[in-house]
Amino acid sequence: MRNEIELEAIIEAYLNGELNADEQKAFEQLRNNDSIVDHKVVAHKVFLESMKQYADVLLLKQQLDNAHHKIDVVAISSQVKPHPSRIIRMFRNNKSAIAVAASFLILAMIMLYSIQSQTKQDGSFEAVKRDVSELRNKQAKQDNIIRNISATNAQSNNNPPAKFGGTGFAISSNGYILTSYHVINGKGSIYVQNNKGETFKVVRYYTDPVNDIAILKISDAAFENLGSLPYSIKRGSAGIGDAVYTLGYPKDDMVLGDGYISSKTGLNGDTVAIQVAIPVNPGNSGGPLLDNNGNIVGVINGKENKTDGAAFAVKSKYIMEALNAIPQDSLSRRVAYGKRSPLKGLKRNQQVQKMQDFVFMIKVY
Repeated sequence: MRNEIELEAIIEAYLNGELNADEQKAFEQLRNNDSIVDHKVVAHKVFLESMKQYADVLLLKQQLDNAHHKIDVVAISSQVKPHPSRIIRMFRNNKSAIAVAASFLILAMIMLYSIQSQTKQDGSFEAVKRDVSELRNKQAKQDNIIRNISATNAQSNNNPPAKFGGTGFAISSNGYILTSYHVINGKGSIYVQNNKGETFKVVRYYTDPVNDIAILKISDAAFENLGSLPYSIKRGSAGIGDAVYTLGYPKDDMVLGDGYISSKTGLNGDTVAIQVAIPVNPGNSGGPLLDNNGNIVGVINGKENKTDGAAFAVKSKYIMEALNAIPQDSLSRRVAYGKRSPLKGLKRNQQVQKMQDFVFMIKVY
């Protein structure tokens, strides 16, 4: 990969599943070690999705043009011109068909405008991982659109300071924790801390760099089973305007963020994510996003720098895909899919009280 053309070709082959197992493994290792390459993969994925949407718009325009060419405008005009009243009758008799055609035209115009707007934002991503010094300095280089949220955690008297941090939540009672991949990406030891201050060592069990999901397994002998999980995972998609909230560790104490879903897609129309109107901060990455009924609808993984209160979350669909990739006999009392959550009907403060034992601070050393 000595030049940009070769790199773009390999990235496209990777996203299209054209690499063999060894090539895919080698490329994912490169992504783990080189944040710039990882950024290019995300940007290229958004570009390919935009091109597909644009192709769909062109196909729709072609279909509308073909329908228009089949209409004999001259013949119709000659029939109705001497009798203006017939034009009125024709409109009344065919107003449903005319309304459908007008709707198609309006839809095509909206889609074209959307594609043009998205194209202007291409290339606005930055390398998303931040270390402690970068987070503290907040240099002027942070003038692009999006960054993922990694946080520093407080130093303890017994442990060295963590290099990176975030949030995770239990997906089973026996110590499997889900978080954002970018939080634990790279080398180093990983620990989780519960709301009581107890710390446990974990290992990387499953990673999905494309969808920014990772599953950790508590390997500490001192860990005790959590019991039944109080929440479930929503099977369907959440709707715009639905009230949602998140729990996370942007500081040493758990913080509640409250808001609503503002878009069914992420930045530049990314279909993997949804956009939420919730103020998030470094450390919220990997935190659960729940609706009022106690269903997990996503995983917080980023924010938009130039828009206050605009955050992004990976959809629950990709949480279920990650869980299905794990042998089911490994998960004790796994989080349920699409079932009634025990949190349904409770007030927000009651839901949070039941949730807090299942949400963890992630520390990477």
